Amino acid sequence: MAPAATAKPLQPLTPGIKISMQVNEDVSDTDLTWVKQMGIDYLNVQTGKGRGTLENFLAIKKRVETAGLKVWNISNNDNRNIEEVTLNLPGRDAKIAWLKQYIRDTGKAGIGYITYAHMANGIWSSTQEKGRGGVSARAFKLDTAKGFWNGKTYDGPLSHGRKYTKEELWDNYTYFIKQIAPVAEEAGVRIGIHPDDPPVPELGGIPRHIFGTFDGYMKALEIANSPAIGVCLCCGTWMEGGKSTGKNVYDAAREFAKTGKLWKIHFRNVTGPIPYFVETYIDNGYTDMYKLMKTLVEVDFRGNLIADHVPGMEGGRHSGWSYSMGYIKALYQAAQAEVKGRKG
Repeated sequence: MAPAATAKPLQPLTPGIKISMQVNEDVSDTDLTWVKQMGIDYLNVQTGKGRGTLENFLAIKKRVETAGLKVWNISNNDNRNIEEVTLNLPGRDAKIAWLKQYIRDTGKAGIGYITYAHMANGIWSSTQEKGRGGVSARAFKLDTAKGFWNGKTYDGPLSHGRKYTKEELWDNYTYFIKQIAPVAEEAGVRIGIHPDDPPVPELGGIPRHIFGTFDGYMKALEIANSPAIGVCLCCGTWMEGGKSTGKNVYDAAREFAKTGKLWKIHFRNVTGPIPYFVETYIDNGYTDMYKLMKTLVEVDFRGNLIADHVPGMEGGRHSGWSYSMGYIKALYQAAQAEVKGRKG
């Protein structure tokens, strides 16, 4: 598919990783000051139901910029994990039409990126478990997990009453992306697609073969055939998948970067791959996060990087996030120095 005739050129990404903080749209002025004190320049902003409008996007952007910060993207739980789209359920075209408007409004607001996820039955988790220091954190056990998203729970061997085939899901994705990609191009908005969380081969009778594997991703990007459709690599989710994804997280980052479409990183750690994992502090999982950061520096990653699914800490909600963001910034500085030293 050729780029749309009225497509806006995608704004080039400037050098360097844009380390960013996640906040809700009602973030306090005190919290905006806290973000600036950590040396963070960008925000990923989450809106509530019914708040995905151009008017709200412009208001959020104005407030953030007044505080001396920049908006990387604005999220809304309705703009991803849309079961009607993934499974071709009644209401599919109405959901696609709504998302098209969301993309257009994002572009009109001067925001150049959104994250999309293509899960049909939510993010699957088990009962929380205790981690380092007694922190409660999300856990996953294959035999007890259930799916959750946007107020819905998905359970049982067949979350939607029957098994779906891989071919059906590819057809549904193709129908969707062929409509969405031209709109994103016209709006000048990049769309980074998030991996299935967790990337188990099948959950609730629904395969997770498209955005649960490296080969699935590459086929999906080929079908989209659009400069506006790329990757949001949630590293924690990729680690959850382990060998089932087809590539370890370092190699996945390198290969996605080669496409020129690696636009966002969720930088987090887990205790191990499926069938069992617990989300944990950035320095307490099974993945070498310094090696991962060096990989991103080596491939000249220029997109957005966030801490994500951050476990809590004593001392209030700022503690865990401050720990993660400080750790990320230190890893980035060390990786830059090492890579630059090798080149020098």
